Amino acid sequence: MVGLRFPGYRIFELTRQYYPIKLVLCFKGEVMKKTIKDVDLKGKRALVRCDFNVPIENGEITDDIRIKAALPTIKYLVESGAKVILMSHLGRPKGEPKKEFSLEKVAERLSELLGSDVVFAPSDRVVDENVREKAKNLKEGQVILLENVRFRKEETDNDADFAKDLASLGDVFVQEAFGTAHRAHASTAGVAEFLPAVSGFLIEKEVKFLGDAVTDPKRPFVAIMGGAKVADKIKVIESLLEKVDTLIVGGGMAYTFFKAKGYEIGTSILDEDGIDLAKNTMEKAEKMGKDLVLPVDIVVADKFENDADKKVVDADKVPENMMGLDIGPKTIELFKEKIADAKTVVWNGPVGVFEMDNFAEGTKAIAKALADSDCVSIIGGGDSAAAVKKFGLEEGMTHISTGGGASLEFLEGKELPGIAVIQDK
Repeated sequence: MVGLRFPGYRIFELTRQYYPIKLVLCFKGEVMKKTIKDVDLKGKRALVRCDFNVPIENGEITDDIRIKAALPTIKYLVESGAKVILMSHLGRPKGEPKKEFSLEKVAERLSELLGSDVVFAPSDRVVDENVREKAKNLKEGQVILLENVRFRKEETDNDADFAKDLASLGDVFVQEAFGTAHRAHASTAGVAEFLPAVSGFLIEKEVKFLGDAVTDPKRPFVAIMGGAKVADKIKVIESLLEKVDTLIVGGGMAYTFFKAKGYEIGTSILDEDGIDLAKNTMEKAEKMGKDLVLPVDIVVADKFENDADKKVVDADKVPENMMGLDIGPKTIELFKEKIADAKTVVWNGPVGVFEMDNFAEGTKAIAKALADSDCVSIIGGGDSAAAVKKFGLEEGMTHISTGGGASLEFLEGKELPGIAVIQDK
């Protein structure tokens, strides 16, 4: 059966700025969500929310992975005889039309990838009479791309009138932007009040892998959490502690855990507000009988630069005038052993400053261990995905999420607004 499964129990609240509406959805048992395979698309105008928030430097797209991720859905719509209207945001124009955030370059790249012309529909208003005319005159199998929806402040306000304007262009809404599915914006959630909503293939894939990890993982189940701030990820960590067999903490976050243990951390990054949270997490893990693993040795340096003087020290012996920038060789072997035994691994956050080659060894070793493993490996977007790409190990991963923030909220157990609006089967 085709569809999205939402096992377990979750609560989602959606509030709209201009309307006193609160929508609470509870999922008990298993709820199936409709996908593009569940509706007749021939001759229909499919309004598709994609995530084309790609990096552009000197007028050129430097990473098109998010564009490529939407191709299967777009091709299916074209082959099904739909009239395809794509929309997305790009960057943070803060509700104003700014040329550097235009989606014109995305339309050009998408045309190359599809092998057919994608008509760009520029408008500072995103939707105007000219855009409506273009949408109205679309033939089956044709594709147009709207201008950056964040050129209008009404987008992030989830304004009903703007959502209605967008919805007027289509007959069915296709949610394909997992990276923004945790935001209740006009183009991600608001349009679903005016159009029937279904998911695309990317959303289906994201929910399948992340959902299985949360509710029914193959065991042993290992989670690797990196990043800097404990406070930012504490709810995810607490949620995962209930589910995992082993929780590995690395990256900048580890030094807050070290501080909570009374270690000297020198000039390493520290989340002051997270010290008590880290201490409580370690106590909770011990009470639950969970394996919480911290680095045992660290690569330290005298400054935050690639060419800094560096050395390896034990985790509890960081010199006062030095900072930790990577995990050491003993820790690499320890983490690799945990990965080797695992059947499911979720990884969110690098374990070192991988952007600097001299401090990328730990993150690279973790990525390679996952790529070489036969476990279900799920990379939670953001910097972890960037690291995997940097080391050329994408093909070795089971799933690389396109949404860092969205994947974190999903793993925390939250329902995502952009997914909640999709119709039940």
